[in-house]
Amino acid sequence: MDEPAVIGQRVQRLRVERGLTQRQLAEPAYTDAYISTLESGKVRPSETALRFLAKQLGTTYEELTTGRSARLTTELRLALTGARRLLAAGALGEAASRYRELLAEAEDLALESERADVLTGLGECALESGELDAAREYFEAAERTLMSAGEPLPRRVRALRGRAVAHLLAGELRYACYVLETALDELNAHGLHDPDALVLLYASSIGPYMDMGAHARAAQAAELALALAPRVSDPALVAGMHRSVARTLLAEGRIAEADASLAKAQDLYQQLQNRTELAHCHWMRGYVHAQNNDLEAAEHELRTAREMLAARSATLYTAQVEVELADVLRRQGKCEEAVALLSRLLELGADLGEGRGAVHAAGAHRLLGLIAEKESADEQAEKHYVTALALLERSKAAGDLADLCRLLGDLLRRTGRTEAAIDAYRTGLGHRAAPGTTTLGPAPTAPPFRSDW
Repeated sequence: MDEPAVIGQRVQRLRVERGLTQRQLAEPAYTDAYISTLESGKVRPSETALRFLAKQLGTTYEELTTGRSARLTTELRLALTGARRLLAAGALGEAASRYRELLAEAEDLALESERADVLTGLGECALESGELDAAREYFEAAERTLMSAGEPLPRRVRALRGRAVAHLLAGELRYACYVLETALDELNAHGLHDPDALVLLYASSIGPYMDMGAHARAAQAAELALALAPRVSDPALVAGMHRSVARTLLAEGRIAEADASLAKAQDLYQQLQNRTELAHCHWMRGYVHAQNNDLEAAEHELRTAREMLAARSATLYTAQVEVELADVLRRQGKCEEAVALLSRLLELGADLGEGRGAVHAAGAHRLLGLIAEKESADEQAEKHYVTALALLERSKAAGDLADLCRLLGDLLRRTGRTEAAIDAYRTGLGHRAAPGTTTLGPAPTAPPFRSDW
């Protein structure tokens, strides 16, 4: 709200424009003397008085107290919805450009809540394009804006979750878990049982848990997300939850259920015309088919996802799908095509492992090591395994680290270096034992399931 003097001048200007005397404006609730005092800026009017005067002057409370047109605010919010639709449709460049325009408008109008939403949208655009540092900065700015405006934690969850995803994609799995778990603990400990916020956080925690090898904790998060889903009103949020839950079902060998969960997500995204998330569904379904050894179907789904992601310049996600596709090609015996794909990926994204998708860069080196080992190029295979290990150690991806230590140990043992092989196996066993104990600490507080929230 503006200062009393500014509000008084605005009341006087609007009164004169409408041809009203101070008495006509004041009656029947107030006196002309009160209006005179108010217009001179000598009194701070109450909300009740301002709402009465706004009605008398034919304007809105917001415009009278801030000078901002309610129409402009409504137009900005509608434009925000349009920018979100552009991003969902895969028009990444157009969405980012529109969000930048809206940021300037929100700042001009001093609309802090809308400014935070625009910053969050820009962060999501940056995630899609693989600009992780920029994404993190946008999400952090959105959180600061909402906090300074006194917004509660549930209102800040979307930006907070975006920041966690940026850390996850940068290979900072442990910190991503910390961000999400801290928010979950705060929500549940303070009775802020917002189903939308809780489902978003639980579903988002599944990915880093799985990458760290903490499968039990991922399963617990999935169970809580599924239990809360009936209370969620946003269909896009429910679809994202089903897509994340599929990972835990797959890890438990429940392949049919995982595919059914993805089918639900895909159907919802098709109804919402969200091509961005549809691409991720194709990606995940390709992974499910690969785990079920249906390699032809897996290749089809992954190529579809790759084409959709590349079309909207989602560089980092495209690279991650290409690693999955290369593994399917390798298993089909198309090693030459797999090597070409992985080599091009690592050449074009030379910095992929430097803070941008270290887990998937390690995956590329792991696959190149497997192919080299099959071709009896043991020295080359060892180099790829060691490179992959270095990338994963920075990321704390315990499950993948254990697998790589086993592969390296097998190679060293087969080539006669028994002591080095034993060291590799021991390292792998250490990583395998870590998740859920020293790596992560206590699980976040679970929400109480009551009928009144």
